[in-house]
Amino acid sequence: MKKTLLFSGLLLFIGSACSPLTDKEKTDATVNKETIKEHIYYLASDEMKGRDTGSPEILKAADYIADQLKAYGAKPVPGADGYFQAVPIRKKSPAESATLDFSGKNFELGTNLLVLEGQSEKVEGEIVYLNYALAADYEGKDVEGKIVFAKIGDGEATDTRQILQFSRQKYQLALENGAAGIVEFYNLPTSFEQVGARFRSTSLSIDPDGDEGKIIPQLWLKDADNSTQRFMMTRSIKRANIEIKGMVNELTKDKNVLAMIEGTDPELKDEFIMFSAHYDHVGIGRPDETGDSIYNGTRDNAIGTVTVLSAAENIGKYPMRRSALFVLYTGEEKGLIGSRWMADNPIVPLNEIVFCWNSDNAGYNDTTISTVVGLERFTVVPQLIKDANTAYGLTAIDDPAGEQGLFDRSDNVSFARKGIPAPTYSLGFRAFDGDVTKYYHQPGDNPETVDYDYLFKFFSSYVLASRLIGNADETPFWIESDKYYETGKALYGKE
Repeated sequence: MKKTLLFSGLLLFIGSACSPLTDKEKTDATVNKETIKEHIYYLASDEMKGRDTGSPEILKAADYIADQLKAYGAKPVPGADGYFQAVPIRKKSPAESATLDFSGKNFELGTNLLVLEGQSEKVEGEIVYLNYALAADYEGKDVEGKIVFAKIGDGEATDTRQILQFSRQKYQLALENGAAGIVEFYNLPTSFEQVGARFRSTSLSIDPDGDEGKIIPQLWLKDADNSTQRFMMTRSIKRANIEIKGMVNELTKDKNVLAMIEGTDPELKDEFIMFSAHYDHVGIGRPDETGDSIYNGTRDNAIGTVTVLSAAENIGKYPMRRSALFVLYTGEEKGLIGSRWMADNPIVPLNEIVFCWNSDNAGYNDTTISTVVGLERFTVVPQLIKDANTAYGLTAIDDPAGEQGLFDRSDNVSFARKGIPAPTYSLGFRAFDGDVTKYYHQPGDNPETVDYDYLFKFFSSYVLASRLIGNADETPFWIESDKYYETGKALYGKE
């Protein structure tokens, strides 16, 4: 009798030892509060100086993230540069000084001259006057190596944004036609000084031409009464000189970090769940009352970055039926630059990415919930996300602060616009106030100010939800009433 009981117990032990782990058990096996804390303390340390786009520190953060992904067993994505995708961001600092002179007249930066484009250099060339310097004005004109002078705008536009759009067109036309520079006469109602404020700070923009792109000076010349234009039109002025000093205009070395883990299902592995977050923040800025000027960005978005790393660690150990694509973006704080670049230049075809599971945060004011921006806009996933939260004592709610337009302010929207279902998983907030605004883009957003017991639940629910979505029989999609529904149908070839 004792042998029979012993044998039965042994069979029961072997059976339980060999039974497959549930997705929750797999989640519990990898999500660790100390690991979470270690990653966050590194990414949001003073050493990282706020992880500003274009800074040496964000490159250190990128290397750190790539090393973690590699350690977790995630592989480089075919077509990427190892674990990176270069993002061609041009960083332009304002000129320290600039001058323009012709026919004995001299103009200086700030007084009657603005520099829109350019770099530190001297340019000397023959003058050619081209009315508004729009496409039709170049017909039959040779501007190669010459400095183009033109009226601002198109003769009708008075709105500053429209004027700037025309100026960008004119700059491109001047480049394409080989001009050495372009000067526009500014005579609009908006004060020259007020407009000039736009060009007195460092700016970042995507430059698809990269280092191959030529840079020429583009100036606005104050001419409120049109006297300078009349002077030029009534005299035979041949040449002009432009000199710009202290203006840096160069490509940064920013990059998106990405990796993948292939799925286990012979058919579903062709579908990718994309786990995304931005890892940049806003760098160094105005000091707070304590004198702290480093904006560490613990909540926004070291936590989001580490959320994705937690998913990578888990899926590296326990792959899902679907494949996983992990992407950490640069430049979100500067206009979603990294995600826009990847969405327009995908390494994985967009129609193979069936769900973008983004993580981004401002802060939290309720540790009993997670807030999922866009939760109810999709099929399949709302209940899976809610179930995952319930498993860890949390409640998943949809965005309660619709007035903030949060769905359109994070990297998820770069892919939603392409048709990919893309919610954002955020720390729990009932309203965009209180402890959210206390830390949002503030120097006090430091690693020691967050509740790691709550983060453990938050991270666990994200990872479990990830597994449930990645293993589900049905593929997520937009609900039929959503504005991206038709775009999604076109992307995936749905009838």
